[in-house]
Amino acid sequence: MDGFKKFILRGNVVDLAVGIVVGAAFNSVVQEFVKGIFTPALGILGGIPDFSHLAFKIGKSTILLGQFLNALISFLIVATSIYFFVIVPMNKLKDLSTKGKSVDPTMKSCPFCYSEVPIKATRCPQCTSKLDEAKN
Repeated sequence: MDGFKKFILRGNVVDLAVGIVVGAAFNSVVQEFVKGIFTPALGILGGIPDFSHLAFKIGKSTILLGQFLNALISFLIVATSIYFFVIVPMNKLKDLSTKGKSVDPTMKSCPFCYSEVPIKATRCPQCTSKLDEAKN
């Protein structure tokens, strides 16, 4: 039981659980926004007062086009929100953290002692290993 307690209380598991709960809550808010505000507003513009009940029949089957459109609009709103509120800021933070750091194409790493040596060097000045023997 002690191992399970350690597993559950690790930071990654707790963060993941919180993320799932917040994501589910956000998803339900977006779905209700789409059902209650967004699609009725589209319905008014399109001449259909209740967009969510848009359906048509083929034979004995009823195709619920309005519910599908609600789900599609909800997905697009959630995906757009995630992109602009999570992905874009994370990319900017990553760009800031790597700003000013450049890879020096004139240097390579010694496979024996991992020190930086000139790319044309055939012997490491730190550990004196032959670099042409190690396939860099």
